[in-house]
Amino acid sequence: MSEEATTSKPLPAVSYLKLPDGGDPYLEGQKCKECDAIFIGARAVCSKCGARDAMETIKLANQGKLYNYCIVFRSFPGIDVPYVSAIVDLEGGGTVKGCLIGIDPDPEKIKFDMPVDVVYQDALGRKDRDGNSYISYFFQPAA
Repeated sequence: MSEEATTSKPLPAVSYLKLPDGGDPYLEGQKCKECDAIFIGARAVCSKCGARDAMETIKLANQGKLYNYCIVFRSFPGIDVPYVSAIVDLEGGGTVKGCLIGIDPDPEKIKFDMPVDVVYQDALGRKDRDGNSYISYFFQPAA
Protein backbone atom coordinates (compact mmCIF):
# COMPACT_ATOMS: atom_id res chain seq x y z
CA MET A 1 0.00 0.00 0.00
CA SER A 2 1.47 3.32 -1.01
CA GLU A 3 1.39 6.46 1.14
CA GLU A 4 0.01 8.39 -1.84
CA ALA A 5 -3.07 6.15 -2.00
CA THR A 6 -4.02 6.80 1.62
CA THR A 7 -3.70 10.59 1.28
CA SER A 8 -5.69 11.00 -1.95
CA LYS A 9 -9.28 12.18 -2.04
CA PRO A 10 -12.01 9.54 -1.69
CA LEU A 11 -13.11 7.63 -4.78
CA PRO A 12 -16.77 7.58 -5.90
CA ALA A 13 -18.53 4.32 -4.96
CA VAL A 14 -20.48 4.28 -8.25
CA SER A 15 -19.72 5.68 -11.72
CA TYR A 16 -22.64 8.15 -11.71
CA LEU A 17 -21.44 9.85 -8.50
CA LYS A 18 -19.25 12.75 -9.56
CA LEU A 19 -16.62 14.39 -7.33
CA PRO A 20 -15.45 17.54 -9.12
CA ASP A 21 -12.24 19.23 -7.93
CA GLY A 22 -13.23 22.22 -5.82
CA GLY A 23 -16.96 21.47 -6.16
CA ASP A 24 -19.70 19.62 -4.35
CA PRO A 25 -20.45 15.97 -5.16
CA TYR A 26 -23.48 15.27 -7.32
CA LEU A 27 -25.31 12.46 -9.11
CA GLU A 28 -25.13 12.44 -12.89
CA GLY A 29 -27.97 11.32 -15.10
CA GLN A 30 -28.99 11.21 -18.74
CA LYS A 31 -31.95 13.08 -20.24
CA CYS A 32 -33.52 12.12 -23.56
CA LYS A 33 -33.72 15.06 -25.99
CA GLU A 34 -36.72 13.42 -27.68
CA CYS A 35 -39.07 12.62 -24.76
CA ASP A 36 -37.38 14.30 -21.72
CA ALA A 37 -37.14 11.01 -19.79
CA ILE A 38 -34.39 11.04 -17.15
CA PHE A 39 -32.26 8.08 -16.11
CA ILE A 40 -29.38 7.50 -13.72
CA GLY A 41 -26.03 6.62 -15.27
CA ALA A 42 -24.83 6.60 -18.88
CA ARG A 43 -26.78 5.11 -21.80
CA ALA A 44 -26.94 5.47 -25.58
CA VAL A 45 -30.62 4.54 -26.05
CA CYS A 46 -33.67 5.94 -24.27
CA SER A 47 -35.56 3.19 -22.43
CA LYS A 48 -38.81 5.14 -22.69
CA CYS A 49 -39.05 6.14 -26.37
CA GLY A 50 -36.20 4.12 -27.94
CA ALA A 51 -34.40 7.16 -29.37
CA ARG A 52 -30.76 6.45 -30.21
CA ASP A 53 -27.93 8.91 -29.55
CA ALA A 54 -30.39 11.44 -28.09
CA MET A 55 -29.14 11.37 -24.49
CA GLU A 56 -27.54 14.38 -22.82
CA THR A 57 -25.68 14.41 -19.50
CA ILE A 58 -27.36 16.31 -16.65
CA LYS A 59 -26.76 16.99 -12.97
CA LEU A 60 -29.52 15.47 -10.83
CA ALA A 61 -31.22 17.23 -7.92
CA ASN A 62 -30.22 16.66 -4.29
CA GLN A 63 -33.84 16.64 -3.11
CA GLY A 64 -36.65 14.20 -3.70
CA LYS A 65 -39.48 12.17 -2.20
CA LEU A 66 -39.47 8.65 -0.84
CA TYR A 67 -41.22 6.42 -3.37
CA ASN A 68 -40.70 3.04 -1.73
CA TYR A 69 -38.55 1.33 0.89
CA CYS A 70 -37.65 -1.99 2.46
CA ILE A 71 -36.20 -2.61 5.90
CA VAL A 72 -33.37 -5.13 5.49
CA PHE A 73 -32.73 -7.50 8.40
CA ARG A 74 -30.31 -9.95 6.74
CA SER A 75 -27.27 -8.99 4.68
CA PHE A 76 -23.67 -9.90 3.93
CA PRO A 77 -21.26 -10.40 6.83
CA GLY A 78 -19.93 -7.06 8.05
CA ILE A 79 -23.02 -5.09 6.98
CA ASP A 80 -24.92 -3.67 9.94
CA VAL A 81 -28.62 -4.52 9.97
CA PRO A 82 -31.33 -3.44 10.04
CA TYR A 83 -31.00 -0.72 7.43
CA VAL A 84 -33.47 0.97 5.10
CA SER A 85 -33.10 0.40 1.36
CA ALA A 86 -35.02 3.17 -0.42
CA ILE A 87 -36.16 4.28 -3.85
CA VAL A 88 -36.42 8.05 -4.27
CA ASP A 89 -37.97 10.14 -7.02
CA LEU A 90 -35.70 13.16 -7.42
CA GLU A 91 -37.04 16.65 -8.04
CA GLY A 92 -36.86 17.46 -11.72
CA GLY A 93 -36.76 13.77 -12.67
CA GLY A 94 -34.80 10.62 -12.11
CA THR A 95 -35.37 7.70 -9.74
CA VAL A 96 -32.52 6.46 -7.57
CA LYS A 97 -32.03 3.53 -5.20
CA GLY A 98 -29.93 3.95 -2.06
CA CYS A 99 -29.97 3.75 1.73
CA LEU A 100 -32.16 5.96 3.92
CA ILE A 101 -30.22 7.13 6.97
CA GLY A 102 -30.96 9.42 9.89
CA ILE A 103 -34.21 7.70 10.78
CA ASP A 104 -35.07 4.59 12.78
CA PRO A 105 -35.78 1.53 10.63
CA ASP A 106 -39.37 1.51 11.88
CA PRO A 107 -42.39 1.54 9.51
CA GLU A 108 -44.22 3.83 11.94
CA LYS A 109 -41.57 6.52 11.41
CA ILE A 110 -41.01 6.19 7.65
CA LYS A 111 -43.67 7.78 5.44
CA PHE A 112 -44.17 7.38 1.70
CA ASP A 113 -43.68 10.69 -0.17
CA MET A 114 -41.67 12.14 2.72
CA PRO A 115 -39.17 14.73 1.49
CA VAL A 116 -35.55 13.58 1.55
CA ASP A 117 -32.17 15.11 0.79
CA VAL A 118 -29.30 13.38 -0.97
CA VAL A 119 -26.19 13.50 1.22
CA TYR A 120 -22.66 12.43 0.39
CA GLN A 121 -20.61 10.62 3.04
CA ASP A 122 -17.89 8.09 3.60
CA ALA A 123 -19.02 4.70 2.27
CA LEU A 124 -19.26 3.04 5.69
CA GLY A 125 -15.49 2.94 6.19
CA ARG A 126 -14.85 0.69 3.20
CA LYS A 127 -11.41 0.86 1.55
CA ASP A 128 -9.86 -0.81 -1.47
CA ARG A 129 -6.70 -2.92 -1.25
CA ASP A 130 -4.56 0.20 -1.76
CA GLY A 131 -6.16 1.96 1.21
CA ASN A 132 -8.29 4.36 -0.84
CA SER A 133 -11.56 5.29 0.82
CA TYR A 134 -14.88 5.67 -0.96
CA ILE A 135 -17.61 8.26 -0.84
CA SER A 136 -21.21 7.30 -1.50
CA TYR A 137 -24.63 8.91 -1.52
CA PHE A 138 -27.41 8.35 0.98
CA PHE A 139 -30.87 9.75 1.58
CA GLN A 140 -31.96 11.39 4.81
CA PRO A 141 -35.21 13.05 5.87
CA ALA A 142 -35.24 16.68 4.72
CA ALA A 143 -34.46 19.22 7.40
